[in-house]
Amino acid sequence: MTVETMRAADVMSRMLVTVEPDESPLMAWELMRRADLHHLPVIDAESRIVGVLRREDLASHWSGGPAEQSSVPVVRLLDAQPCPCATPDMPMSAVAALMIDTDVDVVPVTGAEGTLQGLITALDVLKAVAGRATPPRGPMDVRGGLFRLEPVLPPC
Repeated sequence: MTVETMRAADVMSRMLVTVEPDESPLMAWELMRRADLHHLPVIDAESRIVGVLRREDLASHWSGGPAEQSSVPVVRLLDAQPCPCATPDMPMSAVAALMIDTDVDVVPVTGAEGTLQGLITALDVLKAVAGRATPPRGPMDVRGGLFRLEPVLPPC
């Protein structure tokens, strides 16, 4: 398969760790840190994409201590602009153009009614161009987290 014939579904990551809009930045940071992620899709109860939280988003909004970071929902850290999305059958050239035109380094791949199907990062695009894309195996697996963490806050 050549990059000219590749579609988003051929390149997207299907094993995803996600977070819900009302989760705390502290929890999001811990999920990203433990799973070594740079992007964390934010999805609603119906698995529809709300946005993608980046490590940079967390770092730029970080202030105060753990108590403050536990009281703000991650949805407030997302850009006000709608999240650009791709469809599974979108050609990779169109995905790359979408990333350039909207100045993003990650694009969620959505199915019917905006449900999250996968995620394509700039690294995934580079791997496809270099002929190193890993073909998806097995069904999509979108998870709310690799594990459940409960932050322990210091006494006030």
